[in-house]
Amino acid sequence: MIFLTILVLMYFLPTILAAHRGRGVAGILLLNLFFGWTIIGWFALLAWVLAAGPRYVVVPGYYNSDVRRYH
Repeated sequence: MIFLTILVLMYFLPTILAAHRGRGVAGILLLNLFFGWTIIGWFALLAWVLAAGPRYVVVPGYYNSDVRRYH
């Protein structure tokens, strides 16, 4: 049973990495389901996920203009 779990995690490794890196998971998941069983498709997905940089979202922070600065 553990061996089967490890195989499933390895099969979906590109999808897991895409989710962890904040990329579009739906497209990677579908491609992983349909083309992941081929060795070339799995490696192509893995390379695609690793080549794309992580997506950063900039959230504006709180700025208090009343803060006194000591020089």
